Amino acid sequence: QVQVVESGGGLVQAGESLRLFCAASGRTVSSFVMGWFRQAPGKEREFVAVISKLGGTTDYADSVKGRFIISRDNAKNMLYLQMNSLKPEDTAVYYCAATEGVGITWPPRRVAQYAYWGQGTQVTVSS
Repeated sequence: QVQVVESGGGLVQAGESLRLFCAASGRTVSSFVMGWFRQAPGKEREFVAVISKLGGTTDYADSVKGRFIISRDNAKNMLYLQMNSLKPEDTAVYYCAATEGVGITWPPRRVAQYAYWGQGTQVTVSS
């Protein structure tokens, strides 16, 4: 199994940028497909972005495509989410998640496809 811990959230103004971090420990992180999800108050948790085990393939929700960039550094056991041109509607708790990806059709966008989750980091974008 793997443990993941998010950091980097905060309060920013619309149009600004923020970078989220996810530190992984336990099994070799390259064994896992890694993703970012978010949950706004009163809403269901939703997919944001996912990256393949070696980082060669990514997928994004339409709402963040062109603004957010997911990346990973397996040597450092780290996952990142660079968020640019932030909007008030990006306000949410952001979660890092991991899945071994066995038998999962790419891209894994559903919450149920991920077995490991962090506690989340709050991102607030003011208008």
